[in-house]
Amino acid sequence: MSGMAVRSEASRKAVLQATMELLDGRGGTPAVTLQKLSIESIARQAGVSKMTIYRWWPNKAAIVIDSFIDNHVVQTPVRQDGPALAALREHLASLARVYSGPEGRLIAQLIAECQYDAATLAEFKERFWKGRVAAAQSLIERAVLEGDLTPGLDPDLIAETLYAPIYFRLLFQTGELDRASTEALLDAVLTGFAPH
Repeated sequence: MSGMAVRSEASRKAVLQATMELLDGRGGTPAVTLQKLSIESIARQAGVSKMTIYRWWPNKAAIVIDSFIDNHVVQTPVRQDGPALAALREHLASLARVYSGPEGRLIAQLIAECQYDAATLAEFKERFWKGRVAAAQSLIERAVLEGDLTPGLDPDLIAETLYAPIYFRLLFQTGELDRASTEALLDAVLTGFAPH
């Protein structure tokens, strides 16, 4: 890695770190909402120029999503070893747990922003959602092969149905996002509602 590349990687990390500090109120700053967050305040907190920021990110939403992913994906792994259905359950339980804290509030704000800003929605789908769904789909396809999920169903549909209750609880605050509640949601979805 050249000195330039090392320097720019350090700046990139500083921007992602600064963004999380501003949103979380870590690092001695009062927390700001996503709407109040500005490129100027991120640049100031990170000690870089706005030009540097715009070299890597098209807008504020893209920075927020990347800083979120940097923190988030580590905490909500999609394991590819062992039985696929168990890995899928583990992933969804860890997702719910993370969403019950400050990250959940951030994702809720991002989703709100997506409703009236097409660029934010595009960034959210491209940078965050597509990768997560693809990882879940690979587990779903394997769970079908392992005989734990009904063959012939669209993996997209299964992924949507599994994620939906977690996002519903996050956005409408209708129930807990702890492990037991999430397990109960997953059981209901995976068993289906029809009598057997």
